[in-house]
Amino acid sequence: MCKHQPLSCIIPPYMNLKLANNEKFEKKLLAAHVSSFTLDAQIRGRRKAFTRLNPQSKEIVALAALKKPAKKVAVSREVYTAGNKQVQPGTLVRKEGQDVVKDKDVNNVYDAAGYTWDFYYSLFGRNSIDNKGLKLIQTVHYGKKYDNAFWDGQQMIYGDGDGKIFDSFTLDVDIIGHELTHGVVQYETNLVYQDQSGALNESLADIFGSMIKQRVLNQDAASADWLIGENVLRGKQYALRSLKAPGTAYKNHPDLGTDPQPAHMSGYTNDPFDNGGVHLNSGITNHAFYLACTEVGGYSWEKVGKVWYAAMCDKKGVQPTASFLDFKNATLTHADKLFKSENTVSKAIKKAWDSVGVE
Repeated sequence: MCKHQPLSCIIPPYMNLKLANNEKFEKKLLAAHVSSFTLDAQIRGRRKAFTRLNPQSKEIVALAALKKPAKKVAVSREVYTAGNKQVQPGTLVRKEGQDVVKDKDVNNVYDAAGYTWDFYYSLFGRNSIDNKGLKLIQTVHYGKKYDNAFWDGQQMIYGDGDGKIFDSFTLDVDIIGHELTHGVVQYETNLVYQDQSGALNESLADIFGSMIKQRVLNQDAASADWLIGENVLRGKQYALRSLKAPGTAYKNHPDLGTDPQPAHMSGYTNDPFDNGGVHLNSGITNHAFYLACTEVGGYSWEKVGKVWYAAMCDKKGVQPTASFLDFKNATLTHADKLFKSENTVSKAIKKAWDSVGVE
């Protein structure tokens, strides 16, 4: 696979492959999963092309989507429906400032995009995904029973889910925050979507998606559940991923088995089908963030989150092919800069990284 960022989906390839090869499913359900699996592969090509553009060309594409630059710092949202076809962006249903509509999926993504924009602006002074006022364009009802959500390099796209294993991909704020954060990474360190740098890419998306949800719910590090996608994956006992305990998000699922994510470097897995294990090994760095936040206490975004954001935007310290150790060093550097008088933050972050085996 391409060593630049391919399609950044919330559902990892190992999940979709398991479902696409499940002979127990009736033909219609199996066809839906096979369609989702092949559609993901097709869309990877579009994202691959975008990520190979230089910064100037990327900005041209972004401005084409924006149509005209924002005159003031304010969230700008447009939500479209694909009408269960594979079209982008589709038919405009709701735009910035308009009242709620009958379609709950439209309202869900409109609100979640607003929460994400406010999170980045209020805490870090960031003006949208590209920090230049990029309009947040989102398309719902993409394809028929499509089991995924993704940032394609320019906009967000959401499937309705198959209705048996996955519900609508608009139900979880953390999923929407996750995918939009892939856009932030794209415009900052642009981490190569392969091996450890790819796992960092996925991990940052999970981490910020989780923080966005926690901020919406006003949860501190101790009271948060640290789960990703608990509403999308059907069943109260299931979620897509857990930052608190990677490998436990779902256990003995009748169709997916058990969550394979490791929480420590001893379980690091090189999965060529998953770009070297980007969705698997992200559990290691996810867990380091969780451990640091619970050690420091308070809200995750107040201290440890600020350090992670600074590292994510550190183009010099975190190169596109950065390793886990590179990112660890960047977090320690920024912890010392941001919290000079509080060495407990730096100590907690170092302890967390050491605890997951990144030494």
